[in-house]
Amino acid sequence: MQTQIEYCLAAAAIAAATLSATAAHAELILIDGSSTVFPITEAVAEEFMADNPEHRVVVGVSGTGGGFKKFCPGETAISGASRPIKDSEIELCQEGSTEFIALPVAYDALSVVVSRENANFMISEIESGNIDGITFDQLNSIWDPASQASVMNWQDVDPAITGAPNAPLGLFAPGSDSGTFDYFTKKINGEEGASRGDYTASEDDNILVGGVSGSAAALGYFGLAYYLENQDSLYALPVSKDGETFVAPTAETVIDNSYPLARPIYIYVNKALVDPTSDSYSEAVLDFVTYYLTDAVAAGLVSEVGYVPLADEVYTDALAHLAALQAGRYILDSDAEIVADN
Repeated sequence: MQTQIEYCLAAAAIAAATLSATAAHAELILIDGSSTVFPITEAVAEEFMADNPEHRVVVGVSGTGGGFKKFCPGETAISGASRPIKDSEIELCQEGSTEFIALPVAYDALSVVVSRENANFMISEIESGNIDGITFDQLNSIWDPASQASVMNWQDVDPAITGAPNAPLGLFAPGSDSGTFDYFTKKINGEEGASRGDYTASEDDNILVGGVSGSAAALGYFGLAYYLENQDSLYALPVSKDGETFVAPTAETVIDNSYPLARPIYIYVNKALVDPTSDSYSEAVLDFVTYYLTDAVAAGLVSEVGYVPLADEVYTDALAHLAALQAGRYILDSDAEIVADN
């Protein structure tokens, strides 16, 4: 008859063997990239690890460009991006022998914000009906590279903003490694990366939130989720491209395509890690990406963290895109279709 000690030893051996088997299948999934995509990916990672405790998912924030600098050499499995990958980054991936699959995951509304906490003048001017918001031309006057030496005060902005005080501009925005910076400068200044440089730059949007909310003379821009999370201290300005129609960033104005600074955001996945025929294949990475496009969407995580979900058929198409291992630069076009971007 087995003694109590022998039984305990046998049970311990079985438990150790079980743990060893589990550990053998456990994986570390490294993700980096866009601060805009970060809230979604972080939420998905937490839920995925709750359902799959044997795996660990680590999500970093280096900005879209900074993320690709790690992804292309193969340092990370997935990279968040608030814009499509650039030609120079494709070349970097080619040098690193990294093929990638581009997958849209949500819509974002890049938000132009001022301080509610410290009562920026534009809030009262809008609420009193004196102005409707801020225009592309006014944003260009503020952020154009040539403005660095000439537009230092709210009263320097041209076209003039009604009620502008005699107060120095305090500007906060993402740094040059950010896809949000690339998108904004292209839209507002006509050239990607063209911007004045005398502003407080950070890839950490929480630093930008604190900077804008802390001053009545401040203005900044970043993704919708960070605005929605801080609505008590921030005010998102309605924006107009034509100077006539002003639209505030909301889920509804993104869906109906009326907000002029709305855009899709993406994750880029190392193709070899989700290709079952590859020596580098990772079942955990494939499970995570599939979870991202299915269970996480069904659970409402995209909306929960402040972004706008894609249509169900777009997620279905993205899953098919993943299953077919369609490598290359693909984007979500204005018709909400995943198309090659050559």
